[in-house]
Amino acid sequence: MRVPSRSSGQQPGPPASPTAPARRRPSGTAPRRLPATAPDLAAYRSAVAELLVEVGALADAASTRARQVLIDERLREPALAAVLEATPQGLIGARETLLLEMARYQPNERTSAGDLSALVRIYLLSRIDVLWWQDAPTFVTDDQVNGSAELVDLEWLRRRDLLRFRYQEQPATILGRAARGLRRRLQPDATPRTAGLLFRRARCEVVALLNDIGREFTAAVPPATPPLWVTSLVRSAEHQYRLRRLGYAAMLPSGHCLGYSVDVELTWFERFGARDTLAELLLARQEAGEINVIDEGQAWHLCLAPTARRRLRRAYEAEMGV
Repeated sequence: MRVPSRSSGQQPGPPASPTAPARRRPSGTAPRRLPATAPDLAAYRSAVAELLVEVGALADAASTRARQVLIDERLREPALAAVLEATPQGLIGARETLLLEMARYQPNERTSAGDLSALVRIYLLSRIDVLWWQDAPTFVTDDQVNGSAELVDLEWLRRRDLLRFRYQEQPATILGRAARGLRRRLQPDATPRTAGLLFRRARCEVVALLNDIGREFTAAVPPATPPLWVTSLVRSAEHQYRLRRLGYAAMLPSGHCLGYSVDVELTWFERFGARDTLAELLLARQEAGEINVIDEGQAWHLCLAPTARRRLRRAYEAEMGV
């Protein structure tokens, strides 16, 4: 379907007052030259999986020192060090940040890191996002997200039936939150249990990726299965810090704050017998080098690979007729 050239409402083009995201690196870091040969991400993921087994065996409070020694030794192994050294923080910075995250870790009902092993998995695998997009500008404030000409309005696209996935926005008022709570009590499984999107905006390439996955998912599951459900898209660094204060495992820097990462619901699809199908589709795309995947429990985190950006941008333009 082609997008009409003129239509009422906000269109997925530049807003009236665009605000460019800021190019900001973590404090105390300098640009790093990428290695001539790209790090082996399959070897990195395998090394992370092996490390998680050892972290799990040292999860009790009495093993804090042993965990520190383990992290210090394992992160220096070639498969892990090759990726971490190529990120803006470098190997030492990544190690110190991970140890600090582990020291501060407190399990709670909000965090996707159900234990220390999950925290380590989320942090280390999210470094692939950072490696890929370390030169991309960060959306520092909420205003930059809302005013960016690089992002399109999902609601404008949804109303024209141009999205192959679903989402829900966070209620903006007390009345809206009360209504959401009432619906959950009356129909607890009608939708995923998620706060919803604070920003209903996304990069064109990410929209194309989600539409592509959504079509593939719909074709692979029984007809009564709901469409792909997106729980999080672009975030500002300002919002990422708010999430951290609330207890979420919101890592920094993050692909969400660059606009190239999304979270999609997995657990809810178990009741439709479609969770494993979706997981297989996502892992296949990771194997093909199109995305990075992080299992965060209820939702899985996806990050678009730079090598897929041009193809998906062309796909968006062709699908939307722009």
